[in-house]
Parts: sequence; structure tokens; C-alpha cells
Amino acid sequence: MAANTQYIVILGAAESGVGAALLAQAKGFGVFVSDKGAIQPQYKEKLAKAGIEFEENQHSLDRILQASEVIKSPGIPEKAPVIKALREQKIPIYSEIEFASRYTKARFVAITGTNGKTTTTLLTYHLLKEAGLNVGLAGNIGYSLAEQVIEDKHAYYVLELSSFQLDDIAGFHPWISLLLNITPDHLDRYEYSMEKYAEAKLRITANQGLDDYFIYNADDENIERFARTAFMTAFTMPFSLHHRPDYHLAGYYEDDCTLRVHLPIEDRHPDKVSIKNSPLIGQHNHQNMAAAILAARVAGVSPAQIEAALASFKNAAHRLQLVRELNDIQFIDDSKATNVEAAWYALDGIKRPIVWIAGGTDKGNDYTSIQPLAEQKVKALICLGVDNAKLRTAFDGKVPHVAETQSMVEAVRQAAALASPGDVVLLSPCCASFDLFKNYEDRGQQFAAAVQSLAPSESAKSV
Repeated sequence: MAANTQYIVILGAAESGVGAALLAQAKGFGVFVSDKGAIQPQYKEKLAKAGIEFEENQHSLDRILQASEVIKSPGIPEKAPVIKALREQKIPIYSEIEFASRYTKARFVAITGTNGKTTTTLLTYHLLKEAGLNVGLAGNIGYSLAEQVIEDKHAYYVLELSSFQLDDIAGFHPWISLLLNITPDHLDRYEYSMEKYAEAKLRITANQGLDDYFIYNADDENIERFARTAFMTAFTMPFSLHHRPDYHLAGYYEDDCTLRVHLPIEDRHPDKVSIKNSPLIGQHNHQNMAAAILAARVAGVSPAQIEAALASFKNAAHRLQLVRELNDIQFIDDSKATNVEAAWYALDGIKRPIVWIAGGTDKGNDYTSIQPLAEQKVKALICLGVDNAKLRTAFDGKVPHVAETQSMVEAVRQAAALASPGDVVLLSPCCASFDLFKNYEDRGQQFAAAVQSLAPSESAKSV
């Protein structure tokens, strides 16, 4: 069927939806965009400028059910009435990633996992770009893949992909796929089944062939459990934090600073990559770096190029980000740590004594797993939240000093006064931000502003 005889409906008019609409128009399709909510002004302007018809605050089923195929936002669940109606009519539904991939011959490096996707995606992109590869960045981060494919000026794209985006692929084919971890998340979208959630993550490998590569974390129990049942023809490249005789590892750490790499390509000899100049800290970031380094090596980036690029990498904000060093006290913003697991990684990764700022909207947290680390590493805890009772109960008696406040400025001042030279003041909240802040970004920005406003004399133990 000729392209101009087809009619494509886009559900959702944010970054991915508007990009898909622009690409569909560029390829000669009839296009209609429908959003159940309000469309942000910048996206309305893009659609209007392109002359693409759209609606907001409703889904007009009479228009939508005329579609030859539908491109849907990853945020729309299967149980939404509009999706149910489309399924009943057997109208194909795809993700923006699937649609965009039809119109480029670029190679995809696709990254998924419950945690660490953004850091690993940004780092992989940085390693490839610094080595001179013609690479774009898309998916959950950066700009719409579909909109970039209109000009199609990149030879490679590094993509951050959620399970929701992978749910609606058919032929999407990554050259290199990376699976970082599988831990319970968004299970309401998967009938509260870990197996169904894991299947969604493993769809990243579904169309890979003999010339493709699957990089995965051999230390993750759920990957180990569910990957065994997945049929794969790609080269499998497991990595680990340690040498493991039970795996033929593509990468593992000989020590804290050295990743040993053995690629299943042309029987290459093992090589080593030093991560000692990387600003990333913590075991989870060792895993993220291993995945990104293996992807870069497959793409032909040399160990020397990787080591140079690691030193210049800047992570996304609010992820174990050094804000300031004052009187030999480091102030670190980890506001993105909105659950216990993320905060555990932060405490585990920091080697200095810690004054810890935590708290916020508790999401049913169980602090048991983090208590031993807190006892070992935390000299003081500042509870920053509207209701700190659960946090205080969990750590009173386990941390030498526990205080509380509902002011970020006061929390930072108290922490600075309690810290000694050589310590770290760590904002790693364990909780959502909505009790006192707009979001985790607002919380991190307020922390940084309060830290920057500290005078040297406000550290009680300044020298």
C-alpha cells in the first residue's frame, strides 16, 4: 500500500508523539494527533506550524478507529478505553521507537533496566561521541528519535528505553542491547507479575541476530532467572563486579579501578580499562560503567579513548553529584534517590563518614536493608520531611545523632555544623519529594542553593 493512502493516528502529544507525527507527515502519511489531556504550548506550536491536525482533552474514537495504524505514547496503559477499542478492531499499535526505526539504517545501541538507564545511556553516548562516532541520543532522554530520523544524519543512536516503549515494538532491531537489572517496578502495568515485567525488558533482544550483541548484568538474579527462558541468537556478553568461574564473562572488575574486557569478536585478546578517573561512585555505577564500556568496545572505541572520555563525563543532575567542597567536606546531591534501594547504593558507594539528609513522602518504605549500612557509615541523620516519625523510628539508636527539620536551608546548616573535615554531607532522600518540594529536581536545586550559600564559618569544625 502506498504511504499516502495510509492514515496514522498518534496518541499522546509530548516529545515522542509530536516527533512521530512530524515523521509520519514527512513520509507522506495522513496524520491525526489525539491527547486525552492538555497539550503543552511548545508542542501545540510545532503541530500547528506543520499543519498537522490535533485534538486535546479528549479522544475522538470515530476519528481514531479509522487509523491504518496507531503510534501511542508509552504512558498510555493497555487498560485505557481507547487502547481497548483499538485492540477490538485489530488496529496495529506501535511505539514511536518502532515507527522511527523503519526509516533509518543507523545502528541502535539500546539500553534498558529498572535502574541506571539514564546514567548508562548518557555515558555510552559520551564514550561514542568523544571517540568521533556520528551518534545521536534519543528515547526516554534527549529528543524524539522519530523527529531526528526525519533528517537522519547519524550513523548510530544511543537509546534509553523503558519497558513501556518495548511493549509496542515489532521489528525494532538493536545492534547492541544492554540490560542492567530487573527489580520490581511498574508492576501495575504487568498484572503484578514479575515474569511479565521481565518479558517486557527482554523484548529488547527479540529481533537481534547473529551479528548483534546482548550485554547484561550477570549479578542480577532476575536477569539470570528470566533470561534463561528467552530465545537469543545474538552474542551474549555478561558482565560482573567480580571474576566468576560460572560465566564466560565479557567484562569483570579485577579491582576497584580496573575492568577486564574480553569481547567475543575475532578472538580479540583481553584488554583492560581503568575507571580511576571517572567521577561516578558506587557499585551500581561500576555496573553502569561496565555495560557502557563493553558497548563502546564493541563499537570500536579503544581502551585509551574510553579512559580519556570517562574523566570528562558529567552525569545527569541529582545523581550522586558533587555540588561543593568546603573545609574538606564534600556536599553531594543524590535527590534522584527516591527509594531505599537507590539510597542504599549511595551509602554503599561513599567511603567517607556521612552526614545524611533523608526523608520526604514515604512510599511504604522498608528501611531494614539499609540499617546496617547506616550503622556502619552514618554519623548523623537529618530527617527532612513533613512527617519524619517512620524514619526516626528506623534509625534512632542506630545512628549516633538524629535531628529533623522541614527546611532545606536548615537541614544543610545542621549537616554542615555536624560534619568534620573528610566527611560527606549526602542528600539521598529514600523518599519522594512531594511533601515539601515540587519534584526531585526542585529538591536537588534547593539543596545546591543552600550549600552554595554556606559561609566557610558555618562548618562548626572548620579549620
